[in-house]
Amino acid sequence: MSTYLSQVWQLLRNYVRDIRLEEMPKTTSVKTEAVLPLGKSIKEPYKSVKFAQDNLQEDLWSQRLQESLEKWTISKSGLTYKIGDGTSDTLPSAFCFRVCDRQMHEEIYDLLGNGALKPEIVNQLMELVVGQKIRPELLFWRLEDFYHRWCQGEFIDRTPDDNLPQKTMLKLAAQNIAIGLRQVDIYTGLNVLILLLELHRYAQERDQLKQKITFYPSAQPDTDNFFTSQLLRVINYSDALEIGNFSSIVGQFLRGGNFKGAYLGDANLTGADFRGADLSLAYLGDANLTGVNFSGANLSGANLGDANLSGANLSGANLTGADLSSTNLSGANLICANLSRADLNRADLSSTNLNRADLSRADLNRADLSSTNFSHADLSNAILFGANLSEANLRSTNLNHADLCRADLSGADLSHAILNGTNLSDTILFSTNLSDAILIAADLSYAKLNGAKLNDARLNGAMFLGADLSGVDLSRVILNEADLSGVILSEADLSGADLTDAILFGTDFSYANLNNANLSGSNLSGAILNGADLSHSNLSYAILGGADLSDANMEKMTWGKKQQWDGVRGLETAVNVPEALKEELGLN
Repeated sequence: MSTYLSQVWQLLRNYVRDIRLEEMPKTTSVKTEAVLPLGKSIKEPYKSVKFAQDNLQEDLWSQRLQESLEKWTISKSGLTYKIGDGTSDTLPSAFCFRVCDRQMHEEIYDLLGNGALKPEIVNQLMELVVGQKIRPELLFWRLEDFYHRWCQGEFIDRTPDDNLPQKTMLKLAAQNIAIGLRQVDIYTGLNVLILLLELHRYAQERDQLKQKITFYPSAQPDTDNFFTSQLLRVINYSDALEIGNFSSIVGQFLRGGNFKGAYLGDANLTGADFRGADLSLAYLGDANLTGVNFSGANLSGANLGDANLSGANLSGANLTGADLSSTNLSGANLICANLSRADLNRADLSSTNLNRADLSRADLNRADLSSTNFSHADLSNAILFGANLSEANLRSTNLNHADLCRADLSGADLSHAILNGTNLSDTILFSTNLSDAILIAADLSYAKLNGAKLNDARLNGAMFLGADLSGVDLSRVILNEADLSGVILSEADLSGADLTDAILFGTDFSYANLNNANLSGSNLSGAILNGADLSHSNLSYAILGGADLSDANMEKMTWGKKQQWDGVRGLETAVNVPEALKEELGLN
């Protein structure tokens, strides 16, 4: 303390000297002008002194707070430590609340009632715990008891002669510090909450303290009281001073907290830090969670319906079975998040990052997923009926057996995606990139594929009933055993495509590029091949009854020795018909 007293004495001497300088005549001599720096106001030293005084006062207050914390955890021999109606027998010696509580509670209000704790002060206090100058379990139990009493309004509801927040307010007024009764009470309670959150986080990282220090800011849920609303009342009470007051003061200290089963409906938690926190089974419906950091948090089974999570960070979060229906997740970060079996019905996920996220069996019915990043994500067995996936990045995404019926995938990137058994019926696939995608046994019936890219895709056993593939890039595609009956493939690029054993009954290949395509064993009955490029193609064992080959290019085409040409139309106008075939058909 001698160091601090000497500093105070020096500051007072400087202050007196500066006052004398201010009282000097404004007309200064040449000598005086030489002493004072040019362009400097004589009031500036006073400002620096005032700043130094404020810092010194803060340092003195911080030291006083540290000393009080140490004092509160000094056990008194021969006394019993009581919490509520229970008595602790885990400590060799402790102290009786009836003796010490009143004094401690008054000190808490005096120390913590005039503003929010700064992070650097909290760090200093936690250093005392780490340095073993404070017994964390003793401090936790005492502060937790205060917190629960404060939550019940015990202190502010007392009569004037015993009202601690009022006494603190009057003490501050005597120091010319104007502050209201509610402000004193709110600051005190929130500061105690911050200390409890920090003690909880510290303890959960140490095996010897995990069981002794477990803090539930919203009270511990049980079978009779599954949802707990204590924290919501604290938030609403704090925000009565100013909207967002709770988040600005406590928000940065919520990480790693235990909020399991908490009821936080309609809460304003904008920008709060819930990293690694447990919010499983919590209710956050209609809450304002804009920009909240939930990275690594446990939100399994949580209800976030209609909540605003725009710009939130949910990377690595556990959202299995969570209710996110009609939730605003636009621009959110969901990288590597677990959303399996989550309800995202009608949710807004536009421009969201879901890279490598798990969305298996999730319900994304009619969700807005436009421009969303799903690269390498798992959407297997997901429901995406009527969803908007326009311009979405689905590169290398697993969509096995997903339901994309009537979804809008226009302009989406599905290259290298896996869509085995996927329902793409009546889906909009305008200009969609499906190159190198795997669509084995996929249903593309009545899909709109104009301008789509399906080059190098695997479509074995896929169904295209009523689909329009005119002008589509299907080069080197694998379509063996696929059913393309009645499909329009006019002017499509099927060069190098594998159509072996495909069902092509009545398919329209007019002016299509079938150069080097393999059509062996396929059923081309009634197919329209007029003007098609069949050069270097393989039609051996294909069924051609009723097919139209007028104006088709048959240069270096391969056919079977026992090929049936009966009923084939337009051979007389076909070009580059091999000489051997002409002889066989008597066209010379």
